[in-house]
Amino acid sequence: MDALIRKLEHFSQFTEEEVQALSTLSDLPVIVGPRQDIIREGDNPNGVNLIVEGYAIRYKALPDGRRQILGYFVAGDICDLRVFVLKRMDHSIAALTQVAVRVISEQRILDMTDRYPRIMRALWWATLVEESISREWLLSMGQRSAAERIAHLFCEIHRRARIVGLVDGNSVPLPLRQTDLAEMSGLSVVHVNRVLQELRKRRLITFDGQMLTILDVDQLEAFALFDPLYLHLDEGKGMVSSRQPIVATGG
Repeated sequence: MDALIRKLEHFSQFTEEEVQALSTLSDLPVIVGPRQDIIREGDNPNGVNLIVEGYAIRYKALPDGRRQILGYFVAGDICDLRVFVLKRMDHSIAALTQVAVRVISEQRILDMTDRYPRIMRALWWATLVEESISREWLLSMGQRSAAERIAHLFCEIHRRARIVGLVDGNSVPLPLRQTDLAEMSGLSVVHVNRVLQELRKRRLITFDGQMLTILDVDQLEAFALFDPLYLHLDEGKGMVSSRQPIVATGG
C-alpha cells in the first residue's frame, strides 16, 4: 500500500497508527490481466478499487464499440472513492497492463474515515484532485492543439508517476498504444502518429509505446502550456505529524 500512502502524504503526513490503518484497508489484491475490464458499466459495485500495481483506465463506450478514455490510473490511485454510493456503474475501468487491484469495502472506508479524520481529509483531497484532472482533460479537448494535448498528457502522467516512485530519471513506463492515445485525446490514430513524430523531431520526448522519456521537462511543459497547479501536489505543506514521510524511490 506504499503507493497510496506516498500519494496521500502530499496532502498530510500520517502517524504510525494511521499508516497501519491505511495498510490494512483491504485483503490480498486481485490480479487482472492486460486489456481486461476490472469493472464494467452497469455492474453493481461492492466497494472501490485501489490500483496497487500496473496501469488502468476509465472509459465509456458507445453501443457500436467506439470508446472514449476519460482517465488514467497509476499505482496508488483509487478508482472513484464514492462509487459504492451508486447502485450501478455508469462507466468502466479496465487494465492496460497486468494490474493488482485491492477492493476496499464501503464499511471499511466508513469505519476508517470515522476514526481517523486526517485520513478522511486526505481522501477528500484525492477525490478533488481526480475531479480537477477531469476538468483539465476537458480543457485540453476543447482548447489545446493536437500536439499540446498529447504533450500535456505526457507531462501529467510523468508528474503523477513520479510522486509514487515510478519515474527513473525522466523515464516512466507508459504502456499506451497509439489507439489508446487517440481515445484519450479525441484524435485519429493517424493524427496521433503525426503528433508523436513532431514531439520527437523537437527532441522533447522518446516514446515506443512502453516507455516514455522526457528529454527536456521544462521545454515540454512550456510547449504543452502545462501548469501543475491542478494536481494540488503542495497542499500538505506544513501539515506534519511525528512520523517521517515515506521517501519515494525509483521502481
